[in-house]
Amino acid sequence: MMEATRSTAKTIDFDSFRQMALLSMEDICVEIFHENQQSIKIKKETVAVRNLVNIFYTTLRLSNEKGFQTMSLRDLSGASGLSMGALYSCFSSKDELLEMIQKQGRRITRKVLFDHLDQKDPPRKKMRTLIRVHLYLTEVMQPWFYFAYMETKNLDKAQRKRSVESELFTEQVFNGIQQEGQNAGVYRPIDSVLTSGAVNALLQDWYVKRWKYSRRKVSVEDYARFVISFVESAILSEAAPGDTEK
Repeated sequence: MMEATRSTAKTIDFDSFRQMALLSMEDICVEIFHENQQSIKIKKETVAVRNLVNIFYTTLRLSNEKGFQTMSLRDLSGASGLSMGALYSCFSSKDELLEMIQKQGRRITRKVLFDHLDQKDPPRKKMRTLIRVHLYLTEVMQPWFYFAYMETKNLDKAQRKRSVESELFTEQVFNGIQQEGQNAGVYRPIDSVLTSGAVNALLQDWYVKRWKYSRRKVSVEDYARFVISFVESAILSEAAPGDTEK
């Protein structure tokens, strides 16, 4: 679905990320089709993927306008141009559709983050890379992330638990890098759990309140530089070496 190559010579920029991360809704829906062939009644892949792309785009648009719980399958049918029968040939209920969207979003996030993190890099570079890549991914997939964030409160208990675990996963990665930096003397010995939560909140603000930054003409690269500078001003130790990033 997605191919990524690490750029270790210089800082990755958003355009390079977008070109390396060959992500499309079609790629996502091909994966979903193969994972759910037993429940998807359409057997021809091209037709099923075309319908899934239409369904997902329309679901994200309607949900971000009026909320997933408010959206009915008849709303989805009318907006997508697909019959109710065509919808039910791809999923059996709104809950199943929601699970498809949430599950794939979690998988994409994990894959992209780990594809771009080089475990041999020093902790400061890992932290910067993780912040940038997370922001770039949410910029590419803003409607998806906004949907996941806004709909968490409407999930059932099992789905909510998976959503919370996904958010904690990202914080745990930040926490691990910060602890590594503390052990190396690069970061100050402050509470890494609270710091990781604060970093995650800064990242979420980008896609939840995208309109605010768009109005201020702040690019995703501008915001990434700000978050990195802000975080480092809080956690870097006085003994940390100077800025060597290209």
